[in-house]
Amino acid sequence: MALLLGKEYCKIDSNGRFKLPIALKKQIEGDERRFVIRQSIYNKCLELWTYESFRIEVENLQGMLNPYNREDREMLRTLTDGNIVELDVNDRLLVPSEQKAVIADSKEIVLQSTGKFIEIWDHEEYHKMNAQKLTMAEKVDARLGKLSSAAKSNNVEQSNNGVS
Repeated sequence: MALLLGKEYCKIDSNGRFKLPIALKKQIEGDERRFVIRQSIYNKCLELWTYESFRIEVENLQGMLNPYNREDREMLRTLTDGNIVELDVNDRLLVPSEQKAVIADSKEIVLQSTGKFIEIWDHEEYHKMNAQKLTMAEKVDARLGKLSSAAKSNNVEQSNNGVS
């Protein structure tokens, strides 16, 4: 599974096609030309997965969710609702018509990697989301800062008890 890093600004044509930037394409293992596009459940963006990464994600979900439990089945259905797309000879991807509404009538999109997959954002939506970075900094501090403080606390307690 490839580790995808970087942010790229791309033009998208009226048909919903955009060229996969070379910086991202180089990070994709082998000659992978198949991808899965799904709508994010958290943001107003799309997610672009390599086919192999998505296959592994689905297998993990199937291992965690019970197909005979109604809520688990709905969750599985939602999380696997994607479309297979392939790079054309010009390294372009076509956003499926039912998913184009997420990126509106954009002429420019932002591809933001998350490590596992690439988010596809409408340029304006991306900048609105980025304007909330202060809020994100507070969330990171609240969530991860507490973990760091707890670890320091445990180390101090162990030192005081003669444990190193």
